[in-house]
Amino acid sequence: MRLNGRELAVICAVAFLISPAFAQDSGEDIYRAKCQMCHGPDGLGNTPAGKIAKIVSLKDPSVVNATDGELIPIVKNGKSKMPAFAGKLGDDQINSVITYIRTLQK
Repeated sequence: MRLNGRELAVICAVAFLISPAFAQDSGEDIYRAKCQMCHGPDGLGNTPAGKIAKIVSLKDPSVVNATDGELIPIVKNGKSKMPAFAGKLGDDQINSVITYIRTLQK
């Protein structure tokens, strides 16, 4: 099967348009889409929403010293004013976000 130039262009355009959906599975992309509004790009919580909700910095020792097993239920079920992400993010996505959060703590 040979594709003509137009068919190839359409396939490439569709692939380009849907590729961000696949990229959003990275922890950084999910963090930017779901967490950054409150936690900020650096995880310090110095955003208008973070200040209103009195968000604890992701660099706070209580968060840094928490195990991934302790953070997973917080992301899934929410905590205080943080919304629950169960049903919105899969387990692999939650693990990816936590892995990304750990990079912000360095």
